[in-house]
Amino acid sequence: MPDTSDERGKEEPRLDRRELLKKAAVGAAAVGVSGGAAPFSFAGPHKYKGRWLKGDLSIIQWVHFVPAYDDWFDNTWVKTWGQTNDVQVKVEHINNTLLDTRAAAEVAAQSGHDLFMAIHPMASLEDQVINHAPVVQEIEAKVGKYGPLGRASTYNPKTKKYFAVSDSYVPDPVIWRHDLWNGIGEAPYTWDHVAKAAPKLKQLGHPIGIGQSQELDSNMALIAFLMCFGGFIQNADNHPTINSKHTVEAVKFMVDLYKNGEDSVIFGWKPASNNNYLYSGTASMILNAISATRTPESLGLPFSKDLWIWPIPSGPHGRLGLEHVMGCYSIWKFAQNKQNAQQFLADLCINYKQATLASQLYNFPSFPGAFSFDQIRKAAAADTHPPKGKYTILTTIAEKYTHNIGYPGTTNAAIDEIFSKYLIPQMFAQVSQGKLSAAESVRDTMSAAKNIYAKWRARGKI
Repeated sequence: MPDTSDERGKEEPRLDRRELLKKAAVGAAAVGVSGGAAPFSFAGPHKYKGRWLKGDLSIIQWVHFVPAYDDWFDNTWVKTWGQTNDVQVKVEHINNTLLDTRAAAEVAAQSGHDLFMAIHPMASLEDQVINHAPVVQEIEAKVGKYGPLGRASTYNPKTKKYFAVSDSYVPDPVIWRHDLWNGIGEAPYTWDHVAKAAPKLKQLGHPIGIGQSQELDSNMALIAFLMCFGGFIQNADNHPTINSKHTVEAVKFMVDLYKNGEDSVIFGWKPASNNNYLYSGTASMILNAISATRTPESLGLPFSKDLWIWPIPSGPHGRLGLEHVMGCYSIWKFAQNKQNAQQFLADLCINYKQATLASQLYNFPSFPGAFSFDQIRKAAAADTHPPKGKYTILTTIAEKYTHNIGYPGTTNAAIDEIFSKYLIPQMFAQVSQGKLSAAESVRDTMSAAKNIYAKWRARGKI
């Protein structure tokens, strides 16, 4: 296979080291010492048998929202893979909110883990990673094509480089209390239905729970909501388009929803806040992954049987959603054990049926051939938690309504920066809190977006 240190062209402009050091301040102390990178090639399992690898492999990734997954990953998958390949594998799990600062710290130090897992595509760090094309090719040779969602999220068509490989994505349904909604004769079919039901639900003590805070869940929910109204951060050609009448109308709609059916706690939420809002018995509806239903099931909460899962409500522009979490593994250019990292990542994706089942259907494979939608649907139908069969809708959500961040364009460095700076939740919150009008907030967001796109376009990344 080709030398994966090949960047297919001239060296591209490096990231601003001052920016990296500033972002890395939180995590820098945790990074160890490592040597420089050397040329290498990737030899896949079709070429060798038995313990052809040796040495070490260090991996960092999040603490999974479904604890059973981490147990399987550490004690079954990693242990077996390490023994089979004669590799000493060390896995570090950290809170998802610390991943970005740790990545920046490792880049600033040019030292860190061999395999770095993020929960969104870190397109802005493209210059710091290898081209993962050989890994993608190895997986595709075994299970078929990379899914379009994974490719749009990890491949830069401008530089022709895979800056990561996505092992999985997580469908992002609306989770709602059927007992509460049924009690008022409503259901969240459309955003108009949600707006009509929200005041009644709030009066009953059960507000809607859609965050407008600088955290993951608010980001995903509001960007998806925006798309349902025809508002998009960028177009198919990766040019910013946030300043539109559709965006302004969407912001106005969400502000009314907040005023009539939500509580001000949504402005200070952290990633677990809407989950806890639901678990407390308060929330009548949230947008979140199925960790929000699995936890009440495991805790035996009395209303767990009344938690229903549906696709995102439809808006004037249709029913358009995002993945809730996009698992993305990257191998640094400065990684010590690139070959081991590549083989581990390829083998994980090839055998992803095990991972999907271990995650209790939270993780969907980004290479669909590893565990087909039909197979996942059958596994979901066998789930006995009431109402029986409720998880089968996840395959419909995954197939029809799940798009990449930056849709209808690709996930790129500008999108990554906008996402990481939480510009979209800020755009909504400024209006909901009475600081700006909808038109003013959208205009300001567009101005910031234009500057971000100009910067990355000048660096040859868009």
